[in-house]
Amino acid sequence: MLVILTCVVFVLVTVVTAIMGLRLTNWRTRAVERLSPKLYIKPPILPSPSLIWQQLVSSVGSLVPSSPKDLPRLKKRLVRAGFRSQNAARLFNGARVVSTLVFGAAGFLVAYYRQFAFDNLLYATAGAFLFGYLAPMQFVVFRIRRRQHAIERGLPNALDLMVVCVESGLGLDQTVIQVAKELQFAHPEICEEFTMMNLEMRAGKRRIEALHNLAERAGVEELKKLVAVLVQTDRFGTSIAQSLRGHSEYMRVMARQRAEEQAAKLAVKLVFPIFFCVLPSLFVVTVGPVLTRLIRDLFPMFENM
Repeated sequence: MLVILTCVVFVLVTVVTAIMGLRLTNWRTRAVERLSPKLYIKPPILPSPSLIWQQLVSSVGSLVPSSPKDLPRLKKRLVRAGFRSQNAARLFNGARVVSTLVFGAAGFLVAYYRQFAFDNLLYATAGAFLFGYLAPMQFVVFRIRRRQHAIERGLPNALDLMVVCVESGLGLDQTVIQVAKELQFAHPEICEEFTMMNLEMRAGKRRIEALHNLAERAGVEELKKLVAVLVQTDRFGTSIAQSLRGHSEYMRVMARQRAEEQAAKLAVKLVFPIFFCVLPSLFVVTVGPVLTRLIRDLFPMFENM
């Protein structure tokens, strides 16, 4: 009996010791894993559809011969539209070729399945090819106009902030940097142009040259006038704050005059909508019941006579 009791105690002590050892080992392992740096395994990178499209268009654009005379003008338009990449011209040429082929094929298939005549089939295919060829340039022109309008809209606020910065004691270079930093969310287009101007001056260009490049990149008349004021101020050494304040007042007067001009044109522009949209419904409401009553009452009288 004593032997059996001794064996049971020995087994119990062995089992408890093993369980405690396993738990302590597991706790130490978890502690070491928690303190050790985790290895980050990068997931496999799948190419996005936009990247595949960009590579396809770039490959097609590299095969298209470009005219040396038209290339500078094309790059200038792309910069004004906001496309500043080195491969922007090649991407544009590739997009033009792809859009021409896609629209041309789509026009041919639509005309073929609609069973157009042969002449109409040729006209529809040629029109689709022409539309596909002109569509990328029209998109660039649309982007240029929208960007210029955004710059014109943000220029008065930028000019007011420049006046405040200059009057507080900052120089012109620091003023441009501060304006680009403060208005980067409200007016990112003009802040991007100011940032590019600052980078050009840091690269070693003169301030006058950087200002002229700013006006040439944007292509906005109001910005060109501001650049002319800043160039004259820098050349003759006059007060920058006074010049900016005078130009700010001039811009406010011009904006007020443009608003008054648009308000004066409103009466003339409303003539055609009123004549074709409002007057017919007004005639129906006012003259319609009278005509129906005349027809109902007078025609029987004429028949009885």
